[in-house]
Amino acid sequence: MKSIKQAIREVKFKDRPKNISHEFQMFGVYLAESLDDTKRYSLYIKLAKQLPRQTLEEALNFTKGYYRAKNKAKVFMWKLTQLRKIS
Repeated sequence: MKSIKQAIREVKFKDRPKNISHEFQMFGVYLAESLDDTKRYSLYIKLAKQLPRQTLEEALNFTKGYYRAKNKAKVFMWKLTQLRKIS
């Protein structure tokens, strides 16, 4: 059986921000990891802070359903701009 210390070391995303203290920060990290765009954690945290959660979740659900996407982050940003134009 692995110790907790060893299990934490084997986490998939090792460059994840360590000092998360607010819920919107955790949602931003979730967005970045869902879209396989871990280089831009701060962008997704900023989006999670400034934009309504419903808009972000709708864009994320669209992206998850779009299986042919080579770059999920681009599809997410495209859908997000479309949704922001509507609102």
